[in-house]
Amino acid sequence: MLEKQGYQVSAEASNGRDAVRLAMETRPDVAILDIAMPVLNGLDAAREIVQTLPSTKAILLTMHAEKGYVLEGLRAGIKGFVTKTHAAEDLVRAIREAIKGTTYLSPEVAEAVVEAYRTNQELSPDPLTPRERQVLQLIAEGRSSKEVATLLNISVKTAETHRSRILEKLDIHEVASLVRYAIRRGLIRP
Repeated sequence: MLEKQGYQVSAEASNGRDAVRLAMETRPDVAILDIAMPVLNGLDAAREIVQTLPSTKAILLTMHAEKGYVLEGLRAGIKGFVTKTHAAEDLVRAIREAIKGTTYLSPEVAEAVVEAYRTNQELSPDPLTPRERQVLQLIAEGRSSKEVATLLNISVKTAETHRSRILEKLDIHEVASLVRYAIRRGLIRP
Protein backbone atom coordinates (compact mmCIF):
# COMPACT_ATOMS: atom_id res chain seq x y z
CA MET A 1 0.00 0.00 0.00
CA LEU A 2 2.77 2.46 0.91
CA GLU A 3 4.76 1.71 -2.23
CA LYS A 4 1.65 2.39 -4.35
CA GLN A 5 1.49 5.82 -2.71
CA GLY A 6 5.10 6.51 -3.77
CA TYR A 7 6.85 5.67 -0.51
CA GLN A 8 9.91 3.44 -0.37
CA VAL A 9 9.79 0.75 2.31
CA SER A 10 13.35 0.40 3.58
CA ALA A 11 12.84 -2.53 5.99
CA GLU A 12 10.30 -4.73 7.74
CA ALA A 13 10.68 -6.25 11.20
CA SER A 14 8.78 -8.97 13.00
CA ASN A 15 9.59 -7.69 16.50
CA GLY A 16 10.46 -4.46 18.27
CA ARG A 17 14.12 -5.29 18.84
CA ASP A 18 14.63 -5.92 15.11
CA ALA A 19 12.72 -2.74 14.30
CA VAL A 20 15.15 -0.69 16.40
CA ARG A 21 18.16 -2.43 14.84
CA LEU A 22 16.84 -1.95 11.30
CA ALA A 23 16.01 1.70 11.98
CA MET A 24 19.61 2.26 13.10
CA GLU A 25 20.88 0.60 9.93
CA THR A 26 18.52 2.22 7.40
CA ARG A 27 17.80 5.57 9.13
CA PRO A 28 14.26 5.95 7.71
CA ASP A 29 12.34 9.21 7.61
CA VAL A 30 9.40 7.45 9.27
CA ALA A 31 9.19 4.28 11.38
CA ILE A 32 5.77 2.62 11.59
CA LEU A 33 5.43 0.28 14.55
CA ASP A 34 2.68 -1.90 15.99
CA ILE A 35 2.18 -1.05 19.65
CA ALA A 36 1.96 -4.78 20.55
CA MET A 37 5.16 -6.11 18.97
CA PRO A 38 6.90 -9.15 20.46
CA VAL A 39 10.31 -9.01 22.21
CA LEU A 40 10.12 -5.20 22.54
CA ASN A 41 6.73 -3.48 22.38
CA GLY A 42 6.17 -0.78 19.77
CA LEU A 43 6.01 2.06 22.28
CA ASP A 44 9.41 1.27 23.78
CA ALA A 45 10.87 0.56 20.33
CA ALA A 46 9.56 3.92 19.08
CA ARG A 47 10.93 5.67 22.15
CA GLU A 48 14.37 4.16 21.48
CA ILE A 49 14.25 5.07 17.79
CA VAL A 50 13.16 8.67 18.46
CA GLN A 51 15.86 9.15 21.12
CA THR A 52 18.63 7.69 18.97
CA LEU A 53 17.48 9.02 15.59
CA PRO A 54 15.73 12.37 16.22
CA SER A 55 15.16 12.89 12.49
CA THR A 56 13.14 9.65 12.26
CA LYS A 57 9.46 10.20 12.98
CA ALA A 58 7.62 7.35 14.71
CA ILE A 59 4.02 6.35 14.03
CA LEU A 60 2.25 3.73 16.12
CA LEU A 61 -0.48 1.39 14.95
CA THR A 62 -2.83 0.38 17.72
CA MET A 63 -5.93 -1.74 18.18
CA HIS A 64 -7.43 0.47 20.86
CA ALA A 65 -7.09 4.16 21.55
CA GLU A 66 -6.31 3.81 25.24
CA LYS A 67 -5.48 7.10 26.91
CA GLY A 68 -2.47 5.81 28.81
CA TYR A 69 -0.65 4.56 25.72
CA VAL A 70 -1.45 7.66 23.73
CA LEU A 71 -0.34 10.09 26.44
CA GLU A 72 2.83 8.12 27.10
CA GLY A 73 3.56 7.98 23.37
CA LEU A 74 3.00 11.69 22.84
CA ARG A 75 5.35 12.47 25.71
CA ALA A 76 7.92 10.17 24.10
CA GLY A 77 7.77 12.11 20.83
CA ILE A 78 5.54 9.84 18.73
CA LYS A 79 4.29 11.77 15.67
CA GLY A 80 1.28 9.64 14.81
CA PHE A 81 -1.24 7.21 16.25
CA VAL A 82 -3.31 5.26 13.77
CA THR A 83 -5.96 2.76 14.83
CA LYS A 84 -5.85 -0.48 12.90
CA THR A 85 -9.51 -0.10 11.99
CA HIS A 86 -8.57 2.99 9.96
CA ALA A 87 -4.99 2.08 9.05
CA ALA A 88 -5.47 2.05 5.30
CA GLU A 89 -7.11 5.49 5.21
CA ASP A 90 -5.12 7.19 7.95
CA LEU A 91 -1.60 5.81 7.54
CA VAL A 92 -0.66 7.84 4.47
CA ARG A 93 -2.09 10.98 6.08
CA ALA A 94 -0.12 10.23 9.27
CA ILE A 95 3.10 9.80 7.29
CA ARG A 96 2.57 13.12 5.48
CA GLU A 97 1.93 14.93 8.77
CA ALA A 98 4.91 13.30 10.49
CA ILE A 99 7.24 14.30 7.65
CA LYS A 100 5.97 17.89 7.98
CA GLY A 101 6.75 17.70 11.70
CA THR A 102 3.17 17.75 12.92
CA THR A 103 1.31 15.04 14.82
CA TYR A 104 -1.53 12.97 13.38
CA LEU A 105 -4.10 11.17 15.51
CA SER A 106 -6.84 8.88 14.18
CA PRO A 107 -10.29 10.13 15.24
CA GLU A 108 -10.62 7.56 18.07
CA VAL A 109 -7.17 8.48 19.36
CA ALA A 110 -7.95 12.19 19.21
CA GLU A 111 -11.11 11.53 21.21
CA ALA A 112 -9.08 9.67 23.86
CA VAL A 113 -6.69 12.63 24.13
CA VAL A 114 -9.57 15.10 24.47
CA GLU A 115 -11.17 12.89 27.13
CA ALA A 116 -7.89 12.68 29.04
CA TYR A 117 -7.62 16.48 28.89
CA ARG A 118 -11.23 17.00 29.98
CA THR A 119 -10.84 14.71 32.96
CA ASN A 120 -7.38 16.10 33.69
CA GLN A 121 -6.08 12.53 33.63
CA GLU A 122 -2.46 12.03 34.50
CA LEU A 123 -0.46 8.97 33.64
CA SER A 124 0.25 6.76 36.57
CA PRO A 125 4.03 6.66 36.65
CA ASP A 126 5.63 3.44 35.49
CA PRO A 127 7.79 2.18 38.37
CA LEU A 128 9.89 0.07 35.99
CA THR A 129 13.02 1.08 34.13
CA PRO A 130 13.08 0.55 30.34
CA ARG A 131 15.22 -2.60 30.83
CA GLU A 132 12.80 -3.93 33.45
CA ARG A 133 9.90 -3.32 31.03
CA GLN A 134 11.78 -5.34 28.39
CA VAL A 135 12.36 -8.19 30.86
CA LEU A 136 8.73 -8.05 31.99
CA GLN A 137 7.50 -8.24 28.40
CA LEU A 138 9.67 -11.27 27.68
CA ILE A 139 8.56 -13.01 30.89
CA ALA A 140 4.92 -12.25 30.03
CA GLU A 141 5.54 -13.74 26.57
CA GLY A 142 6.52 -16.97 28.33
CA ARG A 143 10.31 -16.72 28.03
CA SER A 144 12.59 -18.36 30.60
CA SER A 145 15.35 -16.44 32.41
CA LYS A 146 17.86 -18.11 30.11
CA GLU A 147 15.94 -17.00 27.00
CA VAL A 148 15.59 -13.46 28.43
CA ALA A 149 19.34 -13.38 29.05
CA THR A 150 20.12 -14.54 25.52
CA LEU A 151 17.69 -12.10 23.85
CA LEU A 152 18.93 -9.10 25.87
CA ASN A 153 22.59 -10.15 25.82
CA ILE A 154 22.83 -10.23 29.62
CA SER A 155 23.73 -12.98 32.09
CA VAL A 156 21.09 -15.33 33.46
CA LYS A 157 21.84 -13.98 36.94
CA THR A 158 21.16 -10.41 35.73
CA ALA A 159 17.90 -11.55 34.12
CA GLU A 160 16.85 -13.17 37.40
CA THR A 161 17.82 -10.02 39.33
CA HIS A 162 15.62 -7.94 37.01
CA ARG A 163 12.79 -10.42 37.50
CA SER A 164 13.11 -10.17 41.31
CA ARG A 165 13.14 -6.36 41.19
CA ILE A 166 10.07 -6.31 38.96
CA LEU A 167 8.16 -8.58 41.35
CA GLU A 168 9.23 -6.41 44.29
CA LYS A 169 8.45 -3.06 42.66
CA LEU A 170 5.03 -4.20 41.48
CA ASP A 171 4.30 -6.16 44.66
CA ILE A 172 3.32 -9.12 42.51
CA HIS A 173 4.04 -12.68 43.54
CA GLU A 174 3.18 -14.90 40.58
CA VAL A 175 3.69 -14.93 36.81
CA ALA A 176 -0.06 -14.81 36.02
CA SER A 177 -0.32 -11.41 37.74
CA LEU A 178 2.76 -10.22 35.87
CA VAL A 179 1.08 -11.19 32.62
CA ARG A 180 -2.08 -9.27 33.57
CA TYR A 181 0.04 -6.21 34.44
CA ALA A 182 1.88 -6.48 31.10
CA ILE A 183 -1.44 -6.61 29.24
CA ARG A 184 -2.79 -3.56 31.13
CA ARG A 185 0.41 -1.61 30.32
CA GLY A 186 0.19 -2.60 26.64
CA LEU A 187 3.41 -4.61 26.64
CA ILE A 188 1.68 -7.70 25.23
CA ARG A 189 -1.66 -8.55 23.68
CA PRO A 190 -4.17 -10.61 25.64
